[in-house]
Formats: sequence, structure tokens, C-alpha cells
Amino acid sequence: MFIKELTTEECFEVLTAKRIGRLACTRENQPYIVPFHFVVDGGKCFYAFSMLGKKIEWMRANPLVCVEVDEIKNQFEWTSLVVFGRYQELTDASEFETERNRAYELLSSHALWWQPAYVTGAHLPPATDDKPIYFRIFIDKITGRCAFSD
Repeated sequence: MFIKELTTEECFEVLTAKRIGRLACTRENQPYIVPFHFVVDGGKCFYAFSMLGKKIEWMRANPLVCVEVDEIKNQFEWTSLVVFGRYQELTDASEFETERNRAYELLSSHALWWQPAYVTGAHLPPATDDKPIYFRIFIDKITGRCAFSD
């Protein structure tokens, strides 16, 4: 088995083909990681949406996040990416209207894009503000490795 470090370009090729990753955030020195659905826009940022919950509250408190995306065929053939970035909520303010529309446009081009966030909240009592929260994560740094057999 060989392990190769991916170039930035190779990392973005893998990243743009994926829709599910793991989003890590921290609050008061406690890490928290959850799967999330996303779309990448031209290597600048992730777009995603969620209902209000722990990850949104934690990212509001500390916008520095990390995203892990992988593809595992077996223990000898895999690819793993780590992205360091910054959370930004796309609120209902007019200054974010273009970005919210862009997020919706990119996300809605994939089947059942809305399902994970809405299904997650289905078991909870109705909230006073149960509108979806669109957000983006600016990509500050990306690294990746892949393993392959000869």
C-alpha cells in the first residue's frame, strides 16, 4: 500500500464530487462532529442548510470549523480530505439575499437535498422559529491523502 499527499487541485476534484461530509465545531473546549450535506461552490466555500440545533448554536458561538470528507473502498484504497474554514450564517438580511439564493440554487440541483435537515427535526416539538438556516463555510485550507495498492 502507498499513501500519497494530494495536491490542492486533486483535493478540490474529490471535494466537488461529494455531497456528504463530517462537520466539526467546538464550544467551551468541547468538540462536536456531525454528518452534513453540502455543495461546494467553485472552491471558495461550502453551502448547506440546517434547522436550528446544536451545530448551528455552536458555530454561532465559534465560527472556526473543520470538515472531513472521505471515500473508502477498503483499508488499502481510500481518500480523505480535511478542510479548515469559517462559518457564516446567511440570515434573512437583504445583504445575504444573493448568497441565500445561490445556496438554494446549488443545493436544489440535487435530489432530496432538503431531506436530511427536515427529517432531523421531525422528532422534536415544533419550534417557534422553524425556518431553515442557510449557511456557508469559507474554505481557508484544504489537505488530503489517498492510499492505493500497487
